[in-house]
Amino acid sequence: MTDSKRRRGLAAVSALLGGVLVLSACTDDGDKGGKTSAGSSESSQQEVDKAAAADASEAQITIKPKNGATNASINNAAQVTVAKGKLTKVVMTTSDGTPVEGTLAADGSSWKPTNQLERSTTYKIDATAADAKGREAHENSSFTTVSPDNSFIGNFTPEDGSTVGVGMPVSINFNKAITDKKAVQDGITVTSSSGQEVVGHWFNGQRLDFRPQDYWQGGSTVTLKLALDGVEGADGVFGVQQKTVTFKIGRNQVSTVDAKTKQMTVTRDGKTIKTIPISAGSPDNPTYNGQMVISEKHKETRMNGATVGFTDDDGKGEYDIKDVPHAMRLSTSGTFIHGNYWGKGIFGNANTSHGCVGLADVKGANDPNAPAAWFYDNSLVGDVVIVTNSPDRTITPDNGLNGWNMSWAEWTAGSQA
Repeated sequence: MTDSKRRRGLAAVSALLGGVLVLSACTDDGDKGGKTSAGSSESSQQEVDKAAAADASEAQITIKPKNGATNASINNAAQVTVAKGKLTKVVMTTSDGTPVEGTLAADGSSWKPTNQLERSTTYKIDATAADAKGREAHENSSFTTVSPDNSFIGNFTPEDGSTVGVGMPVSINFNKAITDKKAVQDGITVTSSSGQEVVGHWFNGQRLDFRPQDYWQGGSTVTLKLALDGVEGADGVFGVQQKTVTFKIGRNQVSTVDAKTKQMTVTRDGKTIKTIPISAGSPDNPTYNGQMVISEKHKETRMNGATVGFTDDDGKGEYDIKDVPHAMRLSTSGTFIHGNYWGKGIFGNANTSHGCVGLADVKGANDPNAPAAWFYDNSLVGDVVIVTNSPDRTITPDNGLNGWNMSWAEWTAGSQA
C-alpha cells in the first residue's frame, strides 16, 4: 500500500470513530448527572402540553343526554348549553346523516331541536363554542331515543280547543298497561277556572278519568296538563307526552228520559226548554238507567245488531239500518239516543227499541223541524242524558264516559294521587 492510500484509510477510520464518539456523547451524559434524551423529549412535550392547556378555551360545553344514553326523551332530552362562552355551531344529525333543525338562543348560551324527535332513533350532536378570547371548544355526543316498545302515550278526550257539555270528563286511555299508577297520575293535572276540585279515578290499568264532584260549571275553562315525558309507567316503559290542553264548558244542559212516561225533559241552566216524546228499550231489551254522557254525534250512521250481540238464528243482525239519523252515542256497548223514521205512532206511547232512546225523525235527516233534529242541533258532546224508571239496571260507570254513576267517595277511592 502506498503512503498516500494509507493516510486516506487512516483518515476515514478516524472520521468514523469520531462519528461514533460524537453519537455516544449525545446519548450518555451520565457523568454530568443530566437526563437522557428520552427524558428531555418528555419534558419538552410536557412543557408544550402545559402551554397548550394554559391557552385552551374557557368555554365549557354540556350536551344532554349523556353520550351513549338510551331511552332518551323525544321532547326534552336533546339540549346543548355552554358556560364561559358562546355556542358558535351545533350540528345534530340522525345516524344516517339526516340533519335535525335546531334553535340557537340569541345570547348563544343554549341550543335545542326545533321539533319533537323521532322514537327509536340514534342522534349525534357536534357542538362548538368560543370563549371571550375567541378560543374554540368542542364537544360530541350520541344517544338513542326511547322506542315504541319502551314508551307509552295517553289518548285523551275532549279535544284541545273544543266546547263541551257539563258532564264531559277528561278521559285518558293509555296504549300500555300502567303499573306505577301514582307516578303517572302525579304527572297529570286537571284544573278548572271555576275552582272546582278535580280528582282522577283509575278504572283499570289503562284508563284514567278526571271529574269534579258535581258537573262542571257552565262557562268555565278546564286545563289538562300532561307532564309524562320520562315518567316510568311500567318497568322499562316511559312516557313521552308533554302537552297542555284546554277546553271550554258550554251551557248547562241536562235531559231526563222517563222510560215509564216515555217523555224526555230538556233543561238548560235549570230551566225546562223542551219536552219530547220518546220510545225507549222494549221490555225484552230495556234501556240502562243512569247518567250518560254524549260521547259522539253523527248526522247519519249505520246500526247493525250483530255488532252488539243482537243476531238471529243465522248469525245475522236482528236489524241493520244503514242510515240512522241524528245519532248520539251514550255508551261504549252501543246505547244511542237517535232519530227514528221507521217507527210509527210509538213516540210517547210504546217502548220498542233494542235499548236505545228513539225520537221522531225523517229519512235522510233533512227536516230541521223533526224532534230528533232539534235535539241533535241543540246538543253538545259532553251533555248529560239521564234515564229513569227503566226496568234495567244502572249502567256501569266505565261503559262510556259515565263515571257520574259513582258516588264521590267511590270516585276518590280510585285515585292514586
